[in-house]
Amino acid sequence: MRVLVLNAGSSSLKASVLETIGLQTLARTEVSLGTDATRSEARRRSVNDVLQALRQSIDLESVGAVGHRVVHGGTRFRTPVRIDAEVLAGVEALTEFAPLHNRVAADTIRAAQSAFPSLPQVAAFDTAFHASLPPAGFVYPVPYRWYEEWGIRRFGFHGLSVTWALERAGVLLRKPSPELGLVVAHLGSGCSVTAVWRGRSVDTSMGLTPLEGLMMGTRAGSVDPGILIYVLRTGRVKREELEAQLDHQSGLVGVSGRSAGMRELEQAAAAGDDRAKLAIEIFVRRAAAGIGAAATALPRLDAIVFTGGIGEHSGPTRGAIVSGLAALGVGAIGAAAATEDAVLSTAGTGPAVLRIEAREDAVIARQAEAAL
Repeated sequence: MRVLVLNAGSSSLKASVLETIGLQTLARTEVSLGTDATRSEARRRSVNDVLQALRQSIDLESVGAVGHRVVHGGTRFRTPVRIDAEVLAGVEALTEFAPLHNRVAADTIRAAQSAFPSLPQVAAFDTAFHASLPPAGFVYPVPYRWYEEWGIRRFGFHGLSVTWALERAGVLLRKPSPELGLVVAHLGSGCSVTAVWRGRSVDTSMGLTPLEGLMMGTRAGSVDPGILIYVLRTGRVKREELEAQLDHQSGLVGVSGRSAGMRELEQAAAAGDDRAKLAIEIFVRRAAAGIGAAATALPRLDAIVFTGGIGEHSGPTRGAIVSGLAALGVGAIGAAAATEDAVLSTAGTGPAVLRIEAREDAVIARQAEAAL
């Protein structure tokens, strides 16, 4: 079966057509949403743009279904589901917990339904993989009624990426995936770590929203809640401004003052930019701390997996993070680049270190077929 996969992000739309037998990618393209003020209309146009680009290399009449990545599924969506009006309303209702992502997904779904009115459309959820979190992993240490009455709890994200990483780790290590104790570090524009034991999520760094956890490209990750109370109480920042600054003006770009891109920051740091260097150092320190914390949720740590744009392509950053994990018995891997899925560590030097390409599109295609 051929599946059109639409992976809608806050600033871009990735589209690909995959054959589910063998998970071969037949065509792929990506468009930027830019800074268009009418974002909903821009997202709808972006779907038309990617479809036009795909038609240059493949007949879309051969597609049997459309699969969508949806970041937040809450407690309702724990498996991939065929999209109808009720499901779409549910996706939109969760926008308050993932404002950068779920609104984009809903707009993209509507545009795809308009373009392919007769094709089944399936939503695959990033939160679904973390449905296995134990209560000690998802209940926050705040008044318990916040959870009971308001549903405030940890959900976790990047589950589609972790699903693929788990499968590929089993292949690279020549062990059944359910037998492995892994920490998967998805490091890209968004960053998270997930502890996986016997194929199930047992701990993860993102929380109620994708804002918690590691330092990211434009997102702050975890900060002292007292800071937020302070800047609001003193009137230094209004609530709407605070949300925008934590989501769009923090992280790598906030500290460096120049870019959310790791490659550009590495070049700037090498040229003597102290703030770029500091941003990288904080990123590395927090990523290593996150991996170490996740490892404590495992009875045994067999491997650490790096995936996502930074995890896959930044050898120096990856090497620096691993250097900070010596206390876990992880051997150094250096700063060497890697362009394919590989075991980067030397056998017999503690937990293995893997580099695995993120393939959310493959997981979405497979889940879309299974949901029909």
